Amino acid sequence: MDWQALWLSIELAAVTLVVLLPLGLALGRWLAITEMAGRAWIEALVMLPLVLPPTVLGFYMLMSLGNASPVGRWLSAHGIQVTFNFTGLVLASIVFNIPFMVQPIQRAFEAIPRDLGEAAAVSGLGFWAQLRRIELPLAWPGILSAMVLTFVHTLGEFGVVLMMGGNIPGETQTIAIAIYDRTQAFDLDGANRMALFLVALSLCAVGASFFASGRLVRRR
Repeated sequence: MDWQALWLSIELAAVTLVVLLPLGLALGRWLAITEMAGRAWIEALVMLPLVLPPTVLGFYMLMSLGNASPVGRWLSAHGIQVTFNFTGLVLASIVFNIPFMVQPIQRAFEAIPRDLGEAAAVSGLGFWAQLRRIELPLAWPGILSAMVLTFVHTLGEFGVVLMMGGNIPGETQTIAIAIYDRTQAFDLDGANRMALFLVALSLCAVGASFFASGRLVRRR
């Protein structure tokens, strides 16, 4: 087991989750309640990372933020490097995981009856009070699912993180890349151990999420 690569993947998943959660809550709720004409195109843009090949997404991020691009040169001139390091992994992971965070949250807020908000407003509850006392508790199963899906999906990312971060042991080599390296080196036993561990970890996380969401729904 490559514990260094595993810990790097867990750290990447945790940072991605912390950054994406508030963004996913804001965007998911807005998409659930907005009636603007261009909503379908915004939803399509949110879903784009899900249908694009990860290498395509990673390629365009690399071309946009690498040192050969105007943005990359500007960042480099200010001492900021966002490719082939952990920062690049985080950026790639955030973009690639947007649909996994936003979609479950959006569906959870869409399931909340509109008349609850109207009744709360009539009762004198302001926006933040409604969000904290009504909407978030009702949407919590969807939010929990989004968090678990984002975390688990980050652990298995390969193409986009390889394009943006490369394969630097101890710095950008995630568990998925380590499995690929072991396979390329014909260390099938080592690759199998890491793959089985990843499968078991993902299964336990998703199963625990479904169990917790089911209990919350039944309790309500």
